[in-house]
Amino acid sequence: MATISRRDNRPANQRWQVTIRRKGFPTQCKAFSSKADAEAWARSIETEMDRGVFVDFSKAKEVTLGEILARYRDEVSPTKKGGDEERKRINAMLRWSVCQYAAINVTPAVLSRLRDDRLTAVSGSTVNRDFNLISHAFTTAMIEWGVSLPFNPVSRVRRPKENRARNRRIEGDEDVRLLDACKQVRNKLFYPAVLALLDTGMRRSEVVSMQWPNVNLETRTVWLPDSKNGEGRWVPLSTRVAAELAGLDSDRTGPVFPGLTTAAIKCAFQRAVAKAGIQGLRMHDLRHEATSRLFERGLSMMEVASVTGHKTLSMLQRYTHLRAADLAERLG
Repeated sequence: MATISRRDNRPANQRWQVTIRRKGFPTQCKAFSSKADAEAWARSIETEMDRGVFVDFSKAKEVTLGEILARYRDEVSPTKKGGDEERKRINAMLRWSVCQYAAINVTPAVLSRLRDDRLTAVSGSTVNRDFNLISHAFTTAMIEWGVSLPFNPVSRVRRPKENRARNRRIEGDEDVRLLDACKQVRNKLFYPAVLALLDTGMRRSEVVSMQWPNVNLETRTVWLPDSKNGEGRWVPLSTRVAAELAGLDSDRTGPVFPGLTTAAIKCAFQRAVAKAGIQGLRMHDLRHEATSRLFERGLSMMEVASVTGHKTLSMLQRYTHLRAADLAERLG
């Protein structure tokens, strides 16, 4: 049974206190300005308990979206391959005013306003990545952390359109200028790392995680035991990449590129591109370029997939942009 008591020493909107204690359910307490409202709420809660549909939303009223994201950053992100980048993304998101909302108050309407505000500054693809992260954080909180919500609010928000797939290819002497600029970077490991990206199509994280025991310079191959898709694969090395690795001053026992991180490569790449006077080239474009070059050299779909680690044709097509002029020559 519910206990309803009057508290004259409380503010007017908290004058009537309701407490519901029932075996098998957490104690429920709430304050109201009128006795009628208190009785109505008590009846609704007890009816839900009787029907077996009662859900305790108290934790969702106490914890904020920011607290959920921070816990996700500390507990979940470190288990992911891209955890470092995700933690940086969450740290930026924690500055949003919406993170001050209690989880129960992060409604689809609130997220829709966030979407529209973000679209004035970033692309649709960026907004979708942000919302995917928020959605997963909510799901984790609901399943593992006892934060009960009626539904995941992100699931009821209309998403913006994704950006068109990038088709930036290296043109003219851009690769020569880029590699020359990379050679001038103070860290001498940076040039061979970029060369590996350009010639093999490996991901940035895969290059920095290469280990000497997995490198065979005689056969010009490297074993990646744990790539992004969760499976290991052998990657062939070009002659010039193998020559650069052979010339590195190393004891051949640990990392091929010790101390080099994905963030450090990205920053150094941006400076190298600027120094080379190249416009509109991003680091991930090197994977597009490498994949397209493999096809242009006559490798089959399965051969290219075994090198790049793509698991499906649709995924591989996103990174493939063959030059129409080259195809025209092959048609005759």
